[in-house]
Amino acid sequence: MDAVVYQGPKEVAVEEVEEPELQHPNDVVIDITTSCICGSDLHMYEGRTAAEPGIVFGHENMGIVQEVGDGVDTLQEGDRVVAPFNVACGFCENCEDGYTGFCTNVNPGFAGGAYGYVAMGPYKGGQAEKLRIPYADFNALKLPEGNEHEDSFALLADIFPTGWHGTELAGLQPGESIAIFGAGPVGLMAAYSAKIKGAAEIYTVDRVPSRLDLAEEHCDATPINFEEGDPVEQIIDAHGDEVDRGVDAVGYQAIDPDTDPGSDAYDPARENPAVVLNQLIRTVRPTGQLGIPGLYVPSDPGAPDEMAAQGRLGIDFGKLFEKGQRLGTGQCNVKEYNRELRDLIIQGRADPSWVVSHRVGLDEAPEMYEKFDNREEGVTKVLLEP
Repeated sequence: MDAVVYQGPKEVAVEEVEEPELQHPNDVVIDITTSCICGSDLHMYEGRTAAEPGIVFGHENMGIVQEVGDGVDTLQEGDRVVAPFNVACGFCENCEDGYTGFCTNVNPGFAGGAYGYVAMGPYKGGQAEKLRIPYADFNALKLPEGNEHEDSFALLADIFPTGWHGTELAGLQPGESIAIFGAGPVGLMAAYSAKIKGAAEIYTVDRVPSRLDLAEEHCDATPINFEEGDPVEQIIDAHGDEVDRGVDAVGYQAIDPDTDPGSDAYDPARENPAVVLNQLIRTVRPTGQLGIPGLYVPSDPGAPDEMAAQGRLGIDFGKLFEKGQRLGTGQCNVKEYNRELRDLIIQGRADPSWVVSHRVGLDEAPEMYEKFDNREEGVTKVLLEP
């Protein structure tokens, strides 16, 4: 079958690889109908991880069940499913407590597994024609037959639940104000989740005008362009005070507004991996809460300094302590939210498909990786259709 295979920094190619097979009675194999390119894939694509050439990318996957293991009880051939990016067993202590992003059985020596991602286990990615789903009764979420809501349902694999998770980590309650740093796919979904949850005021911070326009149009968010001035001051001026909650949907490749923009292109030389965290500490009121679903890593080969290369950041912890703020971190436990978010989509109460900018064939993946990596205007969420 064809699949998107990592070649090395800034290079992927569509190559022929072996088709997946059932490896355990609890497995199913699906024909992929939609797989998404994620901002997290860019960390590997850019050479910012320990990823080795040969990885089949793709952790946001949906499709039609083609083969069913003898031990699978709830799925049958022809079922339409979406798979959380988390690979989880369902029966370890963390899974039983709902922390499926931190399963201790699927990836020995590491808390958590995922499809097509470095250090996240031996699970091939789904930017391909087919995918094996282990522990399928637990991991595959059944969807209505047909092709309705295909774009929205595809977002249940990661970004819609992860955006929701960011607002949960921040403890957002109806009527509160929230600042969301980052208007990539996850940041936009965090703003959309805040709107659904009844936030009184939503502020979205980014530098890409088209993304800020989407936040304003679909999330009723106040756009804050950090190239036009200190985003903290902009938010406090607009709100009249510090906000109740904050979400970091950027992670360790954050751009420092105090550096020279040079051009509209993304420039790694402007990175400061602690800048968004410190901006949030300043933006959120005393005793407020910070949700941090943005990705941070224990090591970064492309870090701007030696400490950051070891995952050690210059966080203003004294100010955090002084303000009595709380923070929540970690990747999303997709299964905690995806069933309810699916039902919101089915009932017409949520339609996150507006974040999708491109749906293209698998053969266009190398071009779209380049465009997405350059943060090109008009490129938000890219869906691949094998």
